[in-house]
Amino acid sequence: MRYVIFNLVVMLTYSCSAQNALCDKSATAETVVLYNNLVKLTQKGIMFGHQDDLAYGVNWKYEKDRSDVKDAIGDYPAVYGWDLGGLEKDSDKNIDGIPFSDMRRFIQEGKIRGGIITMSWHMDNPFTGKNAWDTTPNSLASVLPGGSKHDVFKVWLDKAAVYLNSLTDDQGKKIPMLFRPYHELTGTWFWWCKNNGTPDQFKALWKFTMSYLQSKNVHQLIYVYNTSDFKDKADFLEYYPGDDAADMLSFDCYQMKSSAEDPFVKNTLRQLHDMDEIALQKKKPIAIAETGFEAIPEPKWWTQTLLKAIGDYKLSYVLVWRNHGWNEYMDPPRMHYYAPFKGQVSQQDFIDFYKTGHILFEKDVAKQKLYGN
Repeated sequence: MRYVIFNLVVMLTYSCSAQNALCDKSATAETVVLYNNLVKLTQKGIMFGHQDDLAYGVNWKYEKDRSDVKDAIGDYPAVYGWDLGGLEKDSDKNIDGIPFSDMRRFIQEGKIRGGIITMSWHMDNPFTGKNAWDTTPNSLASVLPGGSKHDVFKVWLDKAAVYLNSLTDDQGKKIPMLFRPYHELTGTWFWWCKNNGTPDQFKALWKFTMSYLQSKNVHQLIYVYNTSDFKDKADFLEYYPGDDAADMLSFDCYQMKSSAEDPFVKNTLRQLHDMDEIALQKKKPIAIAETGFEAIPEPKWWTQTLLKAIGDYKLSYVLVWRNHGWNEYMDPPRMHYYAPFKGQVSQQDFIDFYKTGHILFEKDVAKQKLYGN
C-alpha cells in the first residue's frame, strides 16, 4: 500500500509541476491546456507522428484528405510534422516544396480533427545566405546581439512570427504547437550545431529566439529541446538552455542499416534511459522527434524493431520522417520514405503496430480532447 501511495504522490507531483512548467508565462490558455493534457496522455500511450503527412506521399501530391498512413491503416497520425524552412527568404514554398498557404490549411485541418502539430525550422544560414547545412565558422555567433547578422536574423524571426500567428483554428484562436528550433544540435551538419558554437552561444541563440518571438505576441508554442544521437547525460545537457527555456526533451535517431547490422535498438534504449532519468528529475515530457528506416525494407520493422527500441518508456510521441518517394537528387538516387503506404512491404506489420493499443493515432487522441474543447 505504501508503494502505491508513493507512486500516486510522484504522479500527482509531476502533474502539478507540469501545470506551471511552460517556459512562456504568457502562454495562451489553449497552449497551457494542451501541454498539461500531453503530460497526462503519456500514461495512456505514445502518439505516432509523420512529417508532411497531409501534403504528399509516395506517388501522389495534394490530394484532399489523403495520407499514406491513413491509406495503410484507416487512421491519420496523431502528430503532424511541418517545417518553416524557406519562410526566411520570402519563398512561397517551404524547404520540402509545400506552399505555405497549403501548409496553413493542412495545419488547420489537423488541429480541427484533434491532431497535434509540431514545427521545425531548417533555417538558411544568415551569415552566408546559404542553406541550413552550410557550417561556415562563426555563423552562430553572427546572429547573436552585437553580431554582424543580428539584424538580418531579427527580420527572419519577424517573418516566422507573422506566419505562426496566422495559424488559427475555426474559432479564430492561434493554434498551439510543439516548436523544435535548432534541432539535432549534437550533430555537425547545421550552422547551429555544437561544432559551430560554444554552449553559452547556443543558449543565447535559443533564449533570444524565445524572447523575441514572445515580444511579437507568439505565445502558442511549446518549446522542444532536441539533439541528434548523444553519448551520455552530460552530452545531452551540455547545450541545454535551462528548465525555464524548454518544455519538452527529445532526440532524433535513425536506423541506417539492416537490423542485423545496425545497433539501432540498443542505442535508442540507451539514450532513452538517459533522457528519461533527466526528464524525471526536471519534470519534462520526452519524445523521439524524428526516427525511421528509409524505405522500411524489413516486413516486421514496426513491431520487431521500433517497438523494441521504444521499450517501456512513457514517450509523448515518436515521429517518422516524410514520404518523398523517388528522389533523383540523392546519392545514389533512391526511394525516400519512412511511413508505409498501401501495398508497402511493412503495411501488415504497421497494422499490427496500430492494433497494439500502445501507439496512439488521431482517432485515439481526438477522443481525449487535448485542446480542451
